[in-house]
Amino acid sequence: MNKPFDPTEPSIGFLLYDTARLMRRDFDRRAKALGLTRAQWSVLAHLSRNEGSNQAAIADVLDVEPITLVRLLDRLEEADWIERRIDPKDRRARLIYLTAKARPILAEMQILGAETRDLMLAGLADSEREALYRNLIQMRANLANALKNPEQNPGPAAAAPTIREATNA
Repeated sequence: MNKPFDPTEPSIGFLLYDTARLMRRDFDRRAKALGLTRAQWSVLAHLSRNEGSNQAAIADVLDVEPITLVRLLDRLEEADWIERRIDPKDRRARLIYLTAKARPILAEMQILGAETRDLMLAGLADSEREALYRNLIQMRANLANALKNPEQNPGPAAAAPTIREATNA
């Protein structure tokens, strides 16, 4: 079901990116009163699901440079939102944990996140929401698999037109 390239229609990649961007901006607007930056709430949200992660894993998931994350963690630690503990398996590494101070803010962040999701999904029936989730999960799995196994997914098929060819057609 591949449609021909139409430069007047936004691509799925652009729609996904722009929707995620607008979600972050709406959440930022709601979370402003909490006194957290986007980067800070991203770390706290990740830790709420993956407490005890090491700095390298957090940097990878958040797609930031390790030095950027270290500075961010320094500020979170100074504000008593997180604590670093020595990794019992590697004394050079530190594992990151939430503090008691961070726990109440996570509940507030979940409420704000639910408000943003409700706004974004307004007008979609429950069945459409479920289909959207299933499809996004499948798309994410496809891309994650391609990144884990690049030899199985080397790139575009030889017969696929390049962007230049598609736009000149």
